[in-house]
Amino acid sequence: MSPPAAPIRPGRRRLLALAAPLLLPARRAAAHAVVVASDPAAGASLAAPPRRVTLRFNSRIDQARSRLVLAGPDGAQVPLEVAPAGEPTVLEAVLDPAATLAPGAWRLRWQVLALDGHVTRGDIPFTVRPR
Repeated sequence: MSPPAAPIRPGRRRLLALAAPLLLPARRAAAHAVVVASDPAAGASLAAPPRRVTLRFNSRIDQARSRLVLAGPDGAQVPLEVAPAGEPTVLEAVLDPAATLAPGAWRLRWQVLALDGHVTRGDIPFTVRPR
C-alpha cells in the first residue's frame, strides 16, 4: 500500500494552474468556412449569364464533399458539377454553354465542408438583366 499523497501547497496550486494550459495538447481553433469573394458577386446585376461561378473561402474546404446549386427565378434548382480547383480555398463550376439562364433573380446556393469538420451553407444572389 502506498503512503497517502501530500496536500498541494497554495504556491504549487498557482503554478499548476499557470502551467496546465501549456501541458495540454494544443487544439486548432474551430471556425466555419466563410465566403470572402465570389464571381458573380453578391447582389450583382449581370448583362449576360455567367459562364463560370467561383467562390473563395477563408479556409481550406473539402471540394469533393462540397455542393453548388443554381436556383432560378421560377424556383427550379440546377445542381452544378464542381470543377477541380488549383487552390484549396476555392470552389468553382463551369456552367453548361448550352444552358441559358433566363433573365431574373438567381441564387447560387453553396454548401461546403471545411477541413475542420464544420459544414456551412449559404447563397449568393445575383440578377440576369433582360437583353
